[in-house]
Amino acid sequence: MPSMIATALGRLADHTVSEGDIVVIEPDRVMSHDNTAFIIDRFRAIGCDKVWNREKIAVIFDHCVPAETPGFARNHTTAREFVRAQGISHFFDAGIGVCHQVMMERGLVLPGQVVLGADSHSTIYGAMNAAGIPINRTEMAGIWATGEIWLRVPQVTQVRFTGAFEPGVYAKDLCLAILRKLGAAGANYRCLEFTGTGIGALSMSERMTIANMAVELGAKAAIFPFDDETRRYLDTTAGAPFTPLPDTDGPVEGSIEFDLASISPKIACPHDVENVRDLADLIGTRVQYAYLGSCTNGRLDDLRIAAALLSGHRVAPGVRLVVFPASREVRDAAAAEGVLQTLRDAGAEIMTASCGPCFGAVGSILKPGETCISSSNRNFRGRMGSPDAGVYLASPAVVAASAVRGEISDPREFLT
Repeated sequence: MPSMIATALGRLADHTVSEGDIVVIEPDRVMSHDNTAFIIDRFRAIGCDKVWNREKIAVIFDHCVPAETPGFARNHTTAREFVRAQGISHFFDAGIGVCHQVMMERGLVLPGQVVLGADSHSTIYGAMNAAGIPINRTEMAGIWATGEIWLRVPQVTQVRFTGAFEPGVYAKDLCLAILRKLGAAGANYRCLEFTGTGIGALSMSERMTIANMAVELGAKAAIFPFDDETRRYLDTTAGAPFTPLPDTDGPVEGSIEFDLASISPKIACPHDVENVRDLADLIGTRVQYAYLGSCTNGRLDDLRIAAALLSGHRVAPGVRLVVFPASREVRDAAAAEGVLQTLRDAGAEIMTASCGPCFGAVGSILKPGETCISSSNRNFRGRMGSPDAGVYLASPAVVAASAVRGEISDPREFLT
């Protein structure tokens, strides 16, 4: 049986394909965010005035929300006018949520589909047993104009999971363990296909974290199998029929295995995602800023984890804990459960559902000399503000524990 990525691309190419083949496809869905104004410029520059399929296009504002500069505001206005003129119905304005979270929770990604996003973390859609593939702005303009794109079918690396996490260990720790093993170029233009008995122990939220971070390994896509967990999620989101991708049962070129029970908390140190060390090595590192959110770890489960740890505690003096829920739906659900109140009582600042300061465009960006403990996905120099600041990547639990202590701390100490 072909790989999941070959099956997905072969369906749209209308013939059987193999790894390494070049295919021309019409994607099931495409997504752009605040970069839509740039795509519009390129779309018009090639002489086009009507998109190929207004129902297959989604536009979601999240990166520059709120629009803090005149340039950001103009880009939003340009995109709003274009969306209205083109009759694009899948439009989500500022404050509704982070693009990938909105795509998933609104049922715009379904098993078996090929979904292309003008954002590097579009690999996240693989959590839904779909082929989520990042593309650039020019490629998106070409799809808007012609409805087609050519792609090379990626080679596959099989990632097998066994066991289950110990208390205080989370999907982010697994992501960082994979990065330490493979490196930031360890899956360049490959598709990671996840398998193994440990899959069943992973929630949809955890799968989204893992698929999201796959691009930090250089992956072109990252696909989870369809199972009962996928179906449960779809019970509340799917609005159309779908055909899941069958699991790969044939040989693959490369494979690696992780026993989830053997994973311990990890930290990615400045200024590289592959600069991963055990949490125990960093205990006591002072922090001034703690960021909980992003398309990697801003979901309801993440906020619950942080709230459970923060309950009965206060954020340390001199530390800011800012929380950016991944969507308005996440924020409302967290409010209904009392999670937001617990976070507030601990001293957290609850912000607009957006990408926030993750890439330093808006919000509370880092000042020179500051250190941030972050649940986001990148820690490159200057990513969240000053190039003289340092960003450590960790799980929401580590972020919360560190905010309480004012220094990088082990969340497992709060569980005893």
